[in-house]
Amino acid sequence: MQNFARIAASCSAALALAIVAGSTVGLAPASAANAQWNGDYRLTRYAASKTGTSLAARQHEPDFSDVYTFQTSCTTGTCIATVVAGPPAANQTIPRPPKYHWDGHSWVEHFDWQWDCYMGAGVPKVYAPAHSDAYYTPQPDGTMRGVWTTVIDSGPCQGDVTMNIMAAPVRNAFGS
Repeated sequence: MQNFARIAASCSAALALAIVAGSTVGLAPASAANAQWNGDYRLTRYAASKTGTSLAARQHEPDFSDVYTFQTSCTTGTCIATVVAGPPAANQTIPRPPKYHWDGHSWVEHFDWQWDCYMGAGVPKVYAPAHSDAYYTPQPDGTMRGVWTTVIDSGPCQGDVTMNIMAAPVRNAFGS
């Protein structure tokens, strides 16, 4: 019976170690030297559940996603992941190509652009200066999750809009 208890304790310890070791797989890189965002990712914006003080936050919009190809460079001491392929933005005032900087915890994009406030079917959109911040934080399952917040400076959509975002690696038929 004592041997059984020792074996059970050893197995429990080994299992605990395996769980702890396994839980660190896929976590955010610890330093800029090994921060990488490369390959094809499906970026999803959860617009249907957006929040904020802007009129735009209350306008119905479906969730939307597209696949983008990322390539990371760390030559300047800061890691920058750049979108090298993917569909163009519908709003031409969004800076291209998108570039995300590694801040030690998340991939971050800050940009200024012109918000195109939807005023209804057949009514011209109203453009106003806006500032966006998007944060993608690596998760243990290999995805990145975060928040995209935009502050609109003026006009009928003045205020803020926040939506959850996610980046998921795209796997081909062969699993890579």
